[in-house]
Amino acid sequence: MSVTTQNLSDLEEISRFEQAIASFSEGGIDPDRFTAIRLQQGVYGQRQQGVNMLRAKIPGGRLTAAQLEAVAEVTAEFSQHRIAHLTTRQSIQIHNIPLVRMPAAMRVLSRVGMTTREACGNTIRNMTACPLAGVCPKEYVDVATHVDGATLHFLRNPLNQQLPRKFKISFSGCEADCAQSLLHDCGVIAVKQDGKPGFRIRAGGGLGHKPRESIVVEEFIPEHELLFAMEALVTLHNKYSDRTKRAKSRIKFLVERFGAEGFIAKYREEFDRTRQALADQPYPQGEWRTASVGDAPGQGAPRQPYAQRQDGLFVFPIALPIGDVKAEQLRGIAVLLRELGLDEVHATQDQNLAVFNVPKQTLDVLRGGLALLGLGEPVAGDNVVSCPGTSTCRLGITSSTVLGPLLSGGRADLNIRVSGCHNGCAQPETGDIGIYGEGKRLHGKLVPHYQMYFGGSGVNGGALALKGPALPAARIKAAIERVQAAHLDSGEQSFFVWARKQEPEYFKALLADLAEVKAEELQSVMHDFGDKTDFRVLNLGGGECAGASQVLIGANFFEAAHEREYRNALVFQRKYIEAAQCNESILRLLGSGVAQLLGGARQEDLKVLAQQLNLLAPEEIAAEFAHAAQELANGEEADVDAVAAASAKVDAWTVKVAAFATEKDGQLDLKEALPK
Repeated sequence: MSVTTQNLSDLEEISRFEQAIASFSEGGIDPDRFTAIRLQQGVYGQRQQGVNMLRAKIPGGRLTAAQLEAVAEVTAEFSQHRIAHLTTRQSIQIHNIPLVRMPAAMRVLSRVGMTTREACGNTIRNMTACPLAGVCPKEYVDVATHVDGATLHFLRNPLNQQLPRKFKISFSGCEADCAQSLLHDCGVIAVKQDGKPGFRIRAGGGLGHKPRESIVVEEFIPEHELLFAMEALVTLHNKYSDRTKRAKSRIKFLVERFGAEGFIAKYREEFDRTRQALADQPYPQGEWRTASVGDAPGQGAPRQPYAQRQDGLFVFPIALPIGDVKAEQLRGIAVLLRELGLDEVHATQDQNLAVFNVPKQTLDVLRGGLALLGLGEPVAGDNVVSCPGTSTCRLGITSSTVLGPLLSGGRADLNIRVSGCHNGCAQPETGDIGIYGEGKRLHGKLVPHYQMYFGGSGVNGGALALKGPALPAARIKAAIERVQAAHLDSGEQSFFVWARKQEPEYFKALLADLAEVKAEELQSVMHDFGDKTDFRVLNLGGGECAGASQVLIGANFFEAAHEREYRNALVFQRKYIEAAQCNESILRLLGSGVAQLLGGARQEDLKVLAQQLNLLAPEEIAAEFAHAAQELANGEEADVDAVAAASAKVDAWTVKVAAFATEKDGQLDLKEALPK
């Protein structure tokens, strides 16, 4: 077995980004618009002026030795700190790269098929998968096939260019659900029903502001309907999620808004439509098998060498403290893999690496080679995950990267997750003990605190963690040690079980003395870890986790491009009535976009919209819209010729509207949304 490789890069796209950087530097693109362009290419702002973070998408976390070397080269040659950071979403982030050097760094990654496209912003982010996909004895199928298929389907897809907010997807190879669908916008879980292979689909999960567990929207769908279900959920998000209130624009808020039953009903409407439009499209097909009986490894990589389902082969985990790895270490791992005839390594959701397909007789040689690089396998207590926090992130409140290495999971090897703010990039609500940074006023002074969570788990049978008290950062280490001691004293092996046996106020009472700060003790809690000055929260204009502000007509153009793809697919299937309905949708989207651009309002009724455009838009655009809308309304019988003629008019009008919109707003970039 070898790692699946696919070329996701696009050199022309990188050149266009290089031109955008030059235009921005010369004042030709305003900062807000450039932020959207930059985020679409996976370039994220930092606290530090003049440098940015580059995030590379790694579908399912799978890497080759050549890709490790490329990441090492970018880290060594372009980053001012020469350190790469593995995330809980199996991506790799390289910080402190000057903006002007980003295109050159991207070209290095492109040589090995890697891309940063849509790794940030209002898009479908990197798709995560079980850390042992392809080798786990319990899996029904290697979901890498489906991760690859879905990645290729959605990458650069018009539907995915200007979503209301980001959209996160996970894939699990069996009901154990080690990829944690519980906390995802869309979770895909391989199952078998009456011996037939397929998938369970969950949706509407999320952490950060108002954590919410996902709900089941499909107990079982056959493999050939997987993309239908996924696209239906993305379409639902694109169509209904709030584009004005950024804090409430994730899909989890649609479950809250419609209720579970109402959300599923909306999903069913979209599913029926996507099933029609994508009916003839090839779909990813995996090799299904009978699963073995045994324990699942759980979220993250195994903590010790793990016997694969392939006889005589093992997964060897490599511990990376808080996900950081030096360029020299990355290059050294790649060289070592080649020397040992190995070529597959996975980035995992616990910020570690895992080498696949290691013969038993090679384990000690690999262990020794890694030791020379200053690396080794995990040891009890080092299962600590941390986001970058105030080291680089504009949203960071506390210095999670300084605190993380000071913490330990103790003898029970608990999973500790440390986030620098409530957005929860370290996924604190899924750790045995999770904490996130915040500022709280005590005796008139701002004091760094950590909000605590207990007993979280994102896998099957798990739940989002129980919220505990918030404690001063200076006392958080003592608090975690006290909780660990109480757990060990109980004799209960599972922290998850133990935490949930406690009374609601148990943790608050256990830590009450650490939470209380008397006036005379204030000075002892004023500093964050690593700081010598009093704590303060910097106002850096907000972070970029929520993407950038959108020009509404731009979002309409990309949604119209998606409708055009559906229309063309339906024509190919000879579904002419449905194709004609797509033309109506294109007119409705772009007509409303023009109206809103000129101070009008969105309208669903094409006749009313035509009247509005007649008052607002240039005569030619308004007249052609009215004529096309009237022809569609009068269409007594939709056939191939009628739909072809109508489509030609709609597409020509689309090009004309794009020219008008870009004349009104010279910074609009609609090239990827126009008829080909």
